[in-house]
Amino acid sequence: MNIVTAPTPADTVTLDLGVGGMTCASCVGRVERALKKVPGVQQATVNLATESARVLFAPGQAQEAQLRRAVRDAGYEPRAPEAAIDQEVSTWSGLLPVAVGLLLSAPLILPMLGDLLGRHWMLPAWVQFVLATPVQFILGARFYKAGWNALRAGTGNMDLLVAIGTTAGWGLSVWLWLTQDAMHLYFEASAVVITLVLLGKWLEVRAKRQTTAAIRALHALRPETAHVLQGAGAEVDLPLAEVLAGDRLVVRPGERVPADGVVEEGDTQVDESMLTGEPLPVAKGVGEHVTGGSINGEGRVVMRATAVGRESVLARIIRLVEDAQAAKAPIQRLVDKVSAVFVPVVLVVAVLTFTGWMLAGAGAEAALIHAVAVLVIACPCALGLATPAAIMAGTGVAARYGILIKDAQALELAHRVGTIAFDKTGTLTVGQPRLVAFVAAPGNDTDEQLIAAASLQGGSEHPLARAVVATAREKGLAVPQPAGVRAVPGRGTDGEVGVRSYLIGSLRWMAELGVDTTALAEPIAHWQAQGASVSLLAERSAQGVVPRALMAFADTPKPEAAAALAALRRQGLRLVMISGDNRPAALAMAQRFGLTADEVRAEVLPGDKAAQVRALRTGGQVVAMVGDGVNDAPALAAADVGLAMATGTDVAMHAAGITLMRGDLRLVGAALDISRRTVSKIRQNLFWAFFYNVAGIPLAALGYLSPVVAGAAMALSSVSVMSNALLLRRWHPPQD
Repeated sequence: MNIVTAPTPADTVTLDLGVGGMTCASCVGRVERALKKVPGVQQATVNLATESARVLFAPGQAQEAQLRRAVRDAGYEPRAPEAAIDQEVSTWSGLLPVAVGLLLSAPLILPMLGDLLGRHWMLPAWVQFVLATPVQFILGARFYKAGWNALRAGTGNMDLLVAIGTTAGWGLSVWLWLTQDAMHLYFEASAVVITLVLLGKWLEVRAKRQTTAAIRALHALRPETAHVLQGAGAEVDLPLAEVLAGDRLVVRPGERVPADGVVEEGDTQVDESMLTGEPLPVAKGVGEHVTGGSINGEGRVVMRATAVGRESVLARIIRLVEDAQAAKAPIQRLVDKVSAVFVPVVLVVAVLTFTGWMLAGAGAEAALIHAVAVLVIACPCALGLATPAAIMAGTGVAARYGILIKDAQALELAHRVGTIAFDKTGTLTVGQPRLVAFVAAPGNDTDEQLIAAASLQGGSEHPLARAVVATAREKGLAVPQPAGVRAVPGRGTDGEVGVRSYLIGSLRWMAELGVDTTALAEPIAHWQAQGASVSLLAERSAQGVVPRALMAFADTPKPEAAAALAALRRQGLRLVMISGDNRPAALAMAQRFGLTADEVRAEVLPGDKAAQVRALRTGGQVVAMVGDGVNDAPALAAADVGLAMATGTDVAMHAAGITLMRGDLRLVGAALDISRRTVSKIRQNLFWAFFYNVAGIPLAALGYLSPVVAGAAMALSSVSVMSNALLLRRWHPPQD
């Protein structure tokens, strides 16, 4: 059992638990109900495809032992959450009983082939009995065991239907053989049905392993050991679990980087495609960040680990993918409701079928065979796999291309998005603004005012602040330490430089303070027309707040931004840019993206972005928000679908349902596309799962399907659902 650090309420704990022995949607419902009965459990979600459960409970109430006992009492086996993912041999070991079943069942089918050729013959009854009985009670023992566990728990599942149906066919054959010396027995029906179901389960297990390939591939990215440099410069190989933040590590050519860190010695090229989906290697030198799991190129480097274990980027990616694959999409609620009553309804239909044929004068033999066909063709397994198989395949292939979907609801909603709101800085632009102009007010010395501005901004990580400090350094100016620095959210900064009190911030803040900017009106208008962001440096004096200098900042649009937005517009999407810049500057930048004035929301304070998103949602519009900064987190959470650039902050990534692992805006369209494809597969799977049962059960009840054909159809239903979901693995981001 794993304790998972997840974005859950502060007073809850999330645990993962493997569940062995589940076979269908009815099993899923039974395990969920059993877990929810444990005191303190607030939520329990079971995934048939990964054979795992995720439990959310209040700390100090539910215990691991209680949860494991609840699973066992429900008739299933509690185990490690990675058991289904890590299982390597089950796909082939499961083929042995299928092969034995085929060898024993083949002679029973030969007479049926003879009938087709016009030659009527059959094996002696005792031979049929000898061939069919091991299949029924040895190879089919798993169905009796699982069905009995279901009965003990007061419910039913697919195994119970198979056990009852095949036992009825076998028992009828024995009775006819012993009492009536009948020419035709039904041993072949029971044996072939069990063999076909076993074959279907084997194919299903193989398909499940393919849907979990993404998780296994991510786990495989972590090297087992790291070369740790010790005091005398000697290298010691330690297990990765023993590496600590701050350790100096050697990464040799061709090796995987063992942890997140910073290069201290050497130059190399690093393949980060496992993170970003970008196949081109990235140059890394001293001071550059490297990510654990990426592949070092031809250079030997020494790095200092900054994040290890669960704090690393790779570990967080794995948790995001696991969270998405463990979650249930809203559309699954319909399946859960159907699954809760499926088996009892099928049993009732089988009884009615038997009764109806008896009343029609068909005789007990024919009535029982038709009832068996009803039991055998019913397949709650396909219903249970329809949604999770598609979600796992979709999220897995998306992760391969740098799109991490951590929320099944976001995956299901994304294809319905009608409006996309974009943050400007760092999302549509490179996010590295430069100070393109520093204009001192008349009568002020430029260097003196630049020193004051750089002093105030020296402790800030804001991109504009860094640009001011960088310019002062480039000019070789000595920047003193400020005093009493205070950040005014959404407006700017004030503090003391020497004996003088300064403010630096937006034009809006200056207007609120009543600052007279007449002396700088001309350069303000000029740089706003150029699309630059304009801030002012002002000083508190005996005459009030007096402007001392103008700062104009310019950011560079991302190279792919205009083309990416044009592609989204061609899909009929409404686009909106949200910016804190004054309107002239925002409009000038918007023109470079191909946006119109109606698509610009300017002069928006960071705290008001969420309100802008909520306003866009009026009228039932499904709205997506794309951002990267801390101040985007409320807006990302307020949107129906939040897409965070992983090049930004962790806060934004936690607030969003989808994370784009590289700052390429084309991934926005790709995320919407994989959502459309995945939801389409879910709907197709649910259609086929319901179609098999809605069409198959009446046909079997009316006598149009034999038990053998019904068994083949039942096995085929699960395999077809899994195979259809696996087609998503061929997806790749659209070029447009």
